[in-house]
Amino acid sequence: MTDTHMPRDKGLDHTLQLLHEGYHYVMNRSDKFDSRLFETKLLGEKVICMVGQEEAALFYDNAKFSRKDASPSRIQKTLFGEGGVQGLDGQEHHHRKEMFMSLMSQDGLARMASFIQEEWEQEMDQYQDEKVIIYSLAKRVLTRAALRWTGVPYQEDQIETWSDHLGDMFEDAGAVGLKHWQARRSRNKAEDWIKELVGKVREKEIEVGEDSPLYHFVWHRDWNGELLDKSIVAVELLNLLRPIVAIAVYIDFLALAIHDYPEAVRQLETEQEREHFIQEVRRFYPFFPVAPARVKMDFEWEGYRFKEGTLVLLDLYGTNHDPAIWDHPDTFQPERFKEWSGSPFDFIPQGGGEFDIGHRCAGEWLTLEVLKVTLDFFVNQITYTFPEQDLTYKMNDIPPLPKSRVVMEQVHMK
Repeated sequence: MTDTHMPRDKGLDHTLQLLHEGYHYVMNRSDKFDSRLFETKLLGEKVICMVGQEEAALFYDNAKFSRKDASPSRIQKTLFGEGGVQGLDGQEHHHRKEMFMSLMSQDGLARMASFIQEEWEQEMDQYQDEKVIIYSLAKRVLTRAALRWTGVPYQEDQIETWSDHLGDMFEDAGAVGLKHWQARRSRNKAEDWIKELVGKVREKEIEVGEDSPLYHFVWHRDWNGELLDKSIVAVELLNLLRPIVAIAVYIDFLALAIHDYPEAVRQLETEQEREHFIQEVRRFYPFFPVAPARVKMDFEWEGYRFKEGTLVLLDLYGTNHDPAIWDHPDTFQPERFKEWSGSPFDFIPQGGGEFDIGHRCAGEWLTLEVLKVTLDFFVNQITYTFPEQDLTYKMNDIPPLPKSRVVMEQVHMK
């Protein structure tokens, strides 16, 4: 069977439909065609979209798919940066990925947890008995913690600028017009500042801790034994800083879940129950919409032909809501994770596959640590009320956030 037999979304181009339907675009057509994969056209290019556990296992087969040139140029210039680990393959990717994975030690994760606790205490102490917007606070908390954890020096009066620049990179990564150019300017400014910092560290003008990611990246040697170019060090450091600050999206949804599901919150007595709650937040609410790759060479799978160079999108949100995997996927049920097997292909909020040899996000463990500390802080260490507010969010916004950004008032430290 050739690819002409693959279900196909008729029409010249479906970019506008994608923008309109957002996170539901792939699943809507999967249901329409009664197929886990189909062909469409986006930005004038033929694209294969896939959703599901078996499809995720296929997608993360490094022998069949490449990440090089898979992300659109506009996304590389805002979200990922050019030359970063996300766009590498083979031994080069494996070697660069090890640079990130080496940071995810128990000591490294414990340091981050400690910083997050300290920053939440400091931030909330300023707003006792006041009204606070959780998303804004979370971005500041995460920005300080991320800079401290990576070893990047900063002054307190630089926090808002750092927070704004890092936020622009993921909040407006796929935007068009002025917002896109603002995101590019923010990335360029941050990269330029870090390149200057790298030069000073290498020239011994600035001393940094040898256990810090900054030191580790500055002196890391690539697959060929050469020091990374300063521009690549800047991109990869931002690939630590930006995703940490992006956890603010999950924190806003964490606060929303506390508001919407108080009965589930009252059952959070053990560490395992709190972890189940966090995992359900990551499964239930939208974060990354899709992951891109390109077919490395012609192959056939389940009777369908994949042609070399074809862009393929794996639906992350759809797989996390796939009724073939999850019972009642559109209901919030933390207890479902009591029975979860830990498969790398069915629960993929930040991508799937194996950590060490694949493209699964190295920062997933950091995300869990940050959310564990934050959930405990919100539930056990402060009191507050939720005022009347608009907590709706649009599924065609990326990232989609509650309109009011979750507001708490009468906040008080216990």
